[in-house]
Amino acid sequence: MSVQQILDRFHTVASNPAKQKDAYLAAGKKVVLVAPIYTPEEIIHSMGLIPMGAWGGDIQIQKSKEYFPAFICSIIQSILEMGMRGTYKGASALVVPSLCDSLKCLGQNWKYAVTSIPFIPMTYPQNRRCGSAHDFIKAGYNRVISDLETAAGVRFDESALKQSNAVYNEHNAVMRRLDSELAGHPEVTAASRSDIFKSAWFMEKGEHTALVQELLQALENGKTGKPDNIPVMTTGILCDNPSLLSIFDKLKFHIVADDIAAESRQYRTDINMEGAPLDELADKFARMDNCSVLYDPDKKRAGLITSTARSRDAKGVVVVLTKFCDPEEFDYVIIKKACEAEGLPVLLIEVDRQMVDYAQAKTALETFKEVLTAR
Repeated sequence: MSVQQILDRFHTVASNPAKQKDAYLAAGKKVVLVAPIYTPEEIIHSMGLIPMGAWGGDIQIQKSKEYFPAFICSIIQSILEMGMRGTYKGASALVVPSLCDSLKCLGQNWKYAVTSIPFIPMTYPQNRRCGSAHDFIKAGYNRVISDLETAAGVRFDESALKQSNAVYNEHNAVMRRLDSELAGHPEVTAASRSDIFKSAWFMEKGEHTALVQELLQALENGKTGKPDNIPVMTTGILCDNPSLLSIFDKLKFHIVADDIAAESRQYRTDINMEGAPLDELADKFARMDNCSVLYDPDKKRAGLITSTARSRDAKGVVVVLTKFCDPEEFDYVIIKKACEAEGLPVLLIEVDRQMVDYAQAKTALETFKEVLTAR
């Protein structure tokens, strides 16, 4: 396939995950929904189930207002809204990690609002590196395993987990390679870049790996540079709204790197393969870092953003802030100071799953473009 044909395939999956879900169900496979941000997909995959991302969608909130106040993360609101509307019909369970207060509320409300799909909690410790953290994480995984066995009627086998860990490590590696390769391909639009990362949430990881590898091969066979594009780095929880991404593309911004929770943050940490698979999976979480929802008193994430932006020759950093996301809001001040200390212009854009008018964001990005081109 050509580059465009492969990108079209990613777009088809990313823009219609319900169709992808229904196709898996029609093939006799069972789907388990995984909520943001770090759900143990490897366990679900190893049990012969299809992990499918549940990050909500750009919809108007109606039904879930009965359970949530207006001032809570719209990602969480839209997940429950879609559950109540029947969008996730056919899924065997929803696994929700407890990494922020809003996610904790989601799980408890889901039990009453969407009774047809069992809720499975994954409780992580914030102090990931203390002596008892490993045992705590592993106990959480065992809880997930037990609940999945009940909800989906399947059995867990640790030898299968070892194979799934390898599948996910391979996917991590190919996504890191993709991120690096796309920095040199401004002809791949911000919208298409988003489709590649977003589709990973809705495809079996081996299938997605194979398609990304095919894209990488096609990109290596012919580059079409656009030197007038402006290289920038993005950071935030989500950056997948078509209206916002179309503004990036119309203004000729080229995303050369990201620190987006739904994108590159997912692929930084691999699983060690030497020890017992479940222990090594717990060790993976203990070693994860540089994320707003992971406890980090030193706030090293800000330094990672500036160093990555510099290494990719980004002219500026765009912070895509999900409205009412407290962890990201707390980090913004530190990120802004770090960027300013490095002489990197930084722009804040506030987004919401219910937004339909991005005129204010367009004006801000137009001004940001003038600032960057004047340097």
